[in-house]
Amino acid sequence: MGRTVIVGDIHGCFDELLELLEKIGLRPDDLLVSVGDLVDRGPSPGEVTRLFRERPNSVAVMGNHERKHVRGIFSYAQEITRLQLGDRYAETVEWMRTLPYYFEDEHVRVVHAAMLSGIPLAEQKEEILSGTTSGQRELTALFPDGHWHDHYTDAKPVVFGHHVTGHEPLIRDARIFGLDTGACHGWNLTALCVPGFTVHSVKARADHWSNVRRQWQLPVLKSRSWHDFTWPELAAELAVANAKFSSTADAGARGWLDAVEQWAADLRSSFPALVAAARQAADGCTNDELRRHRAARFLFQARDGRLDEAALARQCSTPGKTADLAAALGLAVPESPASR
Repeated sequence: MGRTVIVGDIHGCFDELLELLEKIGLRPDDLLVSVGDLVDRGPSPGEVTRLFRERPNSVAVMGNHERKHVRGIFSYAQEITRLQLGDRYAETVEWMRTLPYYFEDEHVRVVHAAMLSGIPLAEQKEEILSGTTSGQRELTALFPDGHWHDHYTDAKPVVFGHHVTGHEPLIRDARIFGLDTGACHGWNLTALCVPGFTVHSVKARADHWSNVRRQWQLPVLKSRSWHDFTWPELAAELAVANAKFSSTADAGARGWLDAVEQWAADLRSSFPALVAAARQAADGCTNDELRRHRAARFLFQARDGRLDEAALARQCSTPGKTADLAAALGLAVPESPASR
């Protein structure tokens, strides 16, 4: 009979996963179980998810990072993973939607983040099982003076990840097993083999999250919809990005932000020229000629004396709309950094 091999938070650390499984001597009849957080922060989320999707006898529990992708809740780590997965991103997220929130057999229970004693796993809240922010708030209210696992009284052992326990796993009373040992931060990737309850670890090859953050700064910036942000949204995005990358060593990211700021400022400064160009284009045109024009709405307003900079700014509420109007009027405006 095969073993159940339970692996802590992998976070895209594929090389470490392969090394760990080789060290354990994973066999085809072994059940491979992930506590969740297969993706985000590490260099190879596609390879990790592919292994769990394609290897028979494998289970991945829903982690809070998978749940973020499923629900479209994006921070920097999710933006990077989306770019890393490329064309495979949508199908990978669809697979994530199918992940269970727990695993249980006769020997052990596996959840990503937490569970409450005395309640069947099927009746536990998904937010607590997967470790969402709201789930964490509820646990803090229930156990203000300690961790949920300090109050775990059920007889069956529970295995979880989510909270980094340090370089070594958390093992207590032969019933509590916390396996997140910070692989993506350069520490260890840890697994528990059941029914023997033996622990195996390998050292991470690098501080992957630190490296990935730097490596993907510029691609993430380039992937944002700068054309489609409203002017206030664009200003807010630039403020956040400037604060995040103010001390970055990545000259490319710094230069990109400077180019976007200059492009936005130049577009905004083109409003007087756009108004003048619309008035000139409308001058002497018939109604039919105006209707056929790509900027018909603006030309009618200009002809009727209703187009000024304030009126144009209300309608050209994004860089994209501003650039489109300029093209329709034959007016040259600065090229977006994204198209260079």
